[in-house]
Amino acid sequence: MKNYNVSDAITADELKGFRKKFGMTQKEFAKLLGVSKPTLERWETSEKKITGPVVLLMDLLSEHEEWLETREIPAPKYPLRMWYMYKNKKCTLIDVDEMNEKIWVKNYVRNIMFRAFGANSEPTYEDFGEFLKSRCFPETRDKMKIQLEALGIPFYDPMLIIGKTQGRMAEDDFWILIER
Repeated sequence: MKNYNVSDAITADELKGFRKKFGMTQKEFAKLLGVSKPTLERWETSEKKITGPVVLLMDLLSEHEEWLETREIPAPKYPLRMWYMYKNKKCTLIDVDEMNEKIWVKNYVRNIMFRAFGANSEPTYEDFGEFLKSRCFPETRDKMKIQLEALGIPFYDPMLIIGKTQGRMAEDDFWILIER
């Protein structure tokens, strides 16, 4: 059996110190930790040592503070925001300005197989168009008009199709979440 050099517990003051160091409110920090705000409040005022997964997370964050920056979700750069998802994991953030044909992306995964544009970290608007098409049934599909009619869409438009289907494909766990 392997042993690991991980703290057994942290104190309320240490936890509160981490939160303040990261400049977060209790609500923000609780969300990051995956606990309720009352749980965090209880921990921060506890006389007892705090144990559990939060201790490992605090150990990791104390060694790799830069990780938080890699997880931060910036304010929207363009009017339309969408996420390329794998199951329930947000893989790529895509902000789109359809009027000026611009996009901005941020990848939250290292594996290029889970990124919306693969190894391309600076896709063009044309790349975005191809990406959308790749998440729809082909325009040349037999009986396409019947498919469009079933979706309530008057003509083939990848953005409209994805708005209805979330870009879900058969036997595929990738999909697109459009923020409204």
